[in-house]
Amino acid sequence: MILVFDVGNTNIVLGVFDQDKLVTSWRIATNRRHTADDLGVLVKNLFYFRGLEMSDVEALVMSSVVPPLTPAIVEMCQRYFGKEPLVIGPGVKTGMPIRYENPREVGADRIVNAVSVASRYGVPAIIVDFGTATTFCAVSRSGEYLGGAIAPGIGISTEALFEKAAKLPRIELAKPGQVIGKNTVASMQSGIYYGYLGQLEGIVRRFKEEIGEDAVVVATGGMAKLICSETDCVDYIDPDITLWGLKIIYERNK
Repeated sequence: MILVFDVGNTNIVLGVFDQDKLVTSWRIATNRRHTADDLGVLVKNLFYFRGLEMSDVEALVMSSVVPPLTPAIVEMCQRYFGKEPLVIGPGVKTGMPIRYENPREVGADRIVNAVSVASRYGVPAIIVDFGTATTFCAVSRSGEYLGGAIAPGIGISTEALFEKAAKLPRIELAKPGQVIGKNTVASMQSGIYYGYLGQLEGIVRRFKEEIGEDAVVVATGGMAKLICSETDCVDYIDPDITLWGLKIIYERNK
């Protein structure tokens, strides 16, 4: 079995692969203060409740956009699994040329997603990840990572609206019944929901114009289903593309 970690600013997503099957996955809150032992106990309990044996894990792979937490996870892998994890970063073979001015600036998760989508859905491709930040990535027909766009995530924007506008309440993000809200909460939900929907459609359209041809569009992340349910500009919604990308990159580096 292969255990993969996608370490994000809000959540850590873990997945277990048995050959070409994603056996199970978990999503836990990111805590930058976790130690290797905290994480080890947590993973041990996750395995126990799913009836899995930690001794069956043959390899571990991780991508991380939270540098302070990376050493703790590496130490946890060494201490509790007795293995050195493959950490996605410079020097790791991904099979995808990066046409960024400074390739080291590109978040590991964005490259992993691009590799996954190119392998599983084809190219050219556009990947939209609704995470702490909303990221858009473009892959050319020749399989090159072209770059992308980064915008504040839906959660960040919603919280900022509450914190910076004294008379606006904290709201639950939901699809409103109509665009023209009849009260403050409905108006805020409309602005956030349809604002991000417009952002999605606008950036995807402009990406396709710059790529110069049509492209498959794949969305992922916690808010993907909610936002993408109202548009036909997204071809696929896949919550597990990062996990699959980690597995694909591991196989290219064995």
